[in-house]
Amino acid sequence: MPEIRLPDGSLRPFPAPVTVAEVAASIGAGLAKAALAGKVDGKLVDTSFRIEADASLAIITDQDAEGLEILRHSTAHLMAHAVRELYPDAQVTIGPTVENGFYYDFACKRPFTPEDLGVIEQRMGELAKRDIPVSREVWQREEAVKFFLDQGEKYKAELIAAIPADQEISLYRQGDFVDLCRGPHVPSTGKLKAFKLMKVAGAYWRGDSKNEMLQRIYGTAWAKKEELAAYLTLLEEAEKRDHRKLGQQLDLFHFQEEAPGSVFWRPKGWTLFLKLIAYMRARQEKAGYVEINTPDVMDRALWETSGHWFNYRENMFITQTEDKRVFALKPMNCPGAAAMYAQGVKSYRDLPLRMAEFGKVHRYEPSGALHGLLRVRHFTQDDAHIFCTEEQMEAECRDVARLIFDIYKDFGFTDVRVKLSTRPDNRIGSDATWDILEGALREALEHMGVAYTLFPGEGAFYGPKLEFVLRDAIGRDWQCGTLQVDMNLPERFDIHFVDADNTHKRPVMLHRALFGSLERFVGILIEHYAGAFPLWLAPVQAVVMNISEHQADYAEDVVKKLKAHGLHAEADLRNEKITYKIRAHSLNRLPYQLIVGDREKADNLVAVRTRGGQDLGQMSVDDLIARLLKEVAARGSVA
Repeated sequence: MPEIRLPDGSLRPFPAPVTVAEVAASIGAGLAKAALAGKVDGKLVDTSFRIEADASLAIITDQDAEGLEILRHSTAHLMAHAVRELYPDAQVTIGPTVENGFYYDFACKRPFTPEDLGVIEQRMGELAKRDIPVSREVWQREEAVKFFLDQGEKYKAELIAAIPADQEISLYRQGDFVDLCRGPHVPSTGKLKAFKLMKVAGAYWRGDSKNEMLQRIYGTAWAKKEELAAYLTLLEEAEKRDHRKLGQQLDLFHFQEEAPGSVFWRPKGWTLFLKLIAYMRARQEKAGYVEINTPDVMDRALWETSGHWFNYRENMFITQTEDKRVFALKPMNCPGAAAMYAQGVKSYRDLPLRMAEFGKVHRYEPSGALHGLLRVRHFTQDDAHIFCTEEQMEAECRDVARLIFDIYKDFGFTDVRVKLSTRPDNRIGSDATWDILEGALREALEHMGVAYTLFPGEGAFYGPKLEFVLRDAIGRDWQCGTLQVDMNLPERFDIHFVDADNTHKRPVMLHRALFGSLERFVGILIEHYAGAFPLWLAPVQAVVMNISEHQADYAEDVVKKLKAHGLHAEADLRNEKITYKIRAHSLNRLPYQLIVGDREKADNLVAVRTRGGQDLGQMSVDDLIARLLKEVAARGSVA
């Protein structure tokens, strides 16, 4: 007689072994219909799973994160089922879930085309409507290998061979389609109602370029059709905001094959980049930071001391001089900061010492991983390293967190999530040290009343970290700022301070970045604002346009006055109709358009239009300058 404990703490006894589906039905018909899987004593199982002893049980529906994951994985199997029916010679390999969807890799003689996706999707819909039961079966290893080889599925047979001998071989059957899978899956194909196939791509078997090239079909799946429609609308909006396209359109930056993963900043883009640095420099100075700069290339010995040589070498660019000395382009700024701290004797009175650096770093990223400004090989970090006593550590963590939240508000990001990543398997330092560091971060967040999500094992090899994830204007999440606490690098670099009792003690080292990569943050800003930057950030804040050549000299004078007050302005003196100029600069999303004709020239006025097309009428140049400076100071935006 198993007794089932439900999430609300209630106990439900049964006279005999019972399935998850039967427990759901005993609670209510609505739950029985909605049930996708169960979580028995913390383990996800199918609704057909039989519970034979006392256990805790949660019924998983499409309202649970696990339920959506199961829906997506089951939809991947549905796609494989459809492909096998439509293309019998196709071999099915691996089909996991990914963010917002799934993919499946196929070995097929005939290349899939975009038109094929519509055919496959239609067959998936037909299979879903048939509401085919999905069942789990445990097979003998040899029997499963023979089955797949008889089906011509050599990849599945290879996968089975890689499963440890002490693990059972589970297959899932839906109609005539049988696939190797750990599960769990939805109870029937009728649960799969909102999906779409997105694209075809190439992929090597097991991700190894030495293996065969397969065809990968990506899809997305959601619990409800309304959610699918909303996601597809989001993708359309994201496509319009693609920073790579806008970067070209707004003349901000470009890339070249001669420097893969490195940015060529054009004047307007570099102006935006420098504005970020100027903003951060001012905020850091106000918060008590000093700015330093350390070399880009340093000897291998330093990277061995820091541990990067043994833990991060595959991501580093290495060079060797004629005298056989090995150097590395720095992938991180921290060892240079530690070496900087080591110069001269530090007293407890010098702490906390907050050293900021706009350091250029180089990391090897595979060519296929490069993605505009969002994934590059050469980038600038707004790094800072805070050296403090153990007693000061928690307060410094709180101050950094407050600074991060405050800075993100200035850029229009008010929805910020926090992740706490703890000790990974591959780490340096003792468990006692990690306990102290993780505790400091946890207590800082709890003291501030900041909610956070725990990510066990995701910390850096030298210390735990906080990650700040901001949500943009269309609901996408971006991980940007980080805060890491570290007692390991001070140990490895043998740095210390003289305490009040005249003894030498080790400082704690906090690693902090707010933008993270400035290049990536620019890409995020472009997409967040869709290229329509608020006035204080805009590379060009106003353009002055003459109606005819008679006002060209006056237009240039207006530009000079604007620039004299620190505003970024340009003149458009092209021999084009004013309507053409207005349309062109509207497409370039400039905050203000200033039009000058004979009347404006005679009376020292400008006719002012905003980016959104609002006509503000005529105003004096001095009044305009006062308006713009007030808006810049308030960091506001104009529609």
